[in-house]
Amino acid sequence: MKKPTIAISWNSSCGGCDESIIDIEERILDIAQKVEFVFWPCAMDFKYSDIKNLPDADIAVSLINGAIQNSDQERTVKLLREKSKIIVAFGSCACFGGIPSLANLTTSAKIFVQSFFKSPTVHNEEDIVPLSECTEGHYSLTLPEIHKTVSTLDMVIEVDYYLPGCPPTAKMVAGVIERILDGDLPEKGNVLAPEKVLCASCNRNATKPDNIKINEIKRIHEVIADPELCFLAQGILCLGPATRDGCDYPCIKGNMPCTGCMGPVTGADQGAKMIGTLGGILCAENEKETESLLSSLVDPAGAFYRYSTGASLLGRKREEG
Repeated sequence: MKKPTIAISWNSSCGGCDESIIDIEERILDIAQKVEFVFWPCAMDFKYSDIKNLPDADIAVSLINGAIQNSDQERTVKLLREKSKIIVAFGSCACFGGIPSLANLTTSAKIFVQSFFKSPTVHNEEDIVPLSECTEGHYSLTLPEIHKTVSTLDMVIEVDYYLPGCPPTAKMVAGVIERILDGDLPEKGNVLAPEKVLCASCNRNATKPDNIKINEIKRIHEVIADPELCFLAQGILCLGPATRDGCDYPCIKGNMPCTGCMGPVTGADQGAKMIGTLGGILCAENEKETESLLSSLVDPAGAFYRYSTGASLLGRKREEG
């Protein structure tokens, strides 16, 4: 009997999602006995043509990580959609745009200027920028074309399931692969993680006062945080109230506040939810005092939408100058 086939694709992301698969460790050997990997360029020597030659819907499941930022990525994910029965948006960049989608707060033209002319580590006397097409002698060269907007995966293709996290933990990855192989899946469109916020299971929840009130927002590097006390009770911004549970909160266990990588629960806007939470706990009597307190948030967009800009109204689409 033919084994179920799996494809894994990497787009605009850091590579951490692929690393989380490796972190399954010996369990990956059990999975490998049950499946056949037909595409995983990060780990094995596969070509685009290997996928193109497969029959439609021949791949049991494709785990696609990373946001979509150029024409080659778009071409690849559309092909995988044709060839796959199930598509999983794998990791926060695929689910919500992730950190790459913070680029939607500016323009690709400005990004090119910063990257190729103004960066202190770049020496570019001839003012060269990448071109999508170039002719050199008898040869015609091409590079992928950069899109004006960084997109979530479901803005480009239909997605069946979502597995958030930056990256999803090895435990989450192994669990999802096993659920897929066992056919133990919910209705399509679901997020394969708990439908509750992180605070519900955080080990510091018991130390959170019933009525938190803070008169200063502190940055984690500015203080020595109490390793037992709720971060918000210490005045340290923690996105636990606005972030989906399921990661086993390794950051908080390491005495770092949640930065929101699991994204929002279904139907919520992560940044708006966190702003509303802060509005209820800040000790401010008027607008001027509120502005003074919020002035310590050096990067509000990066703080509230670090992983979800691409899926939010804040940065869903940008206009080019």
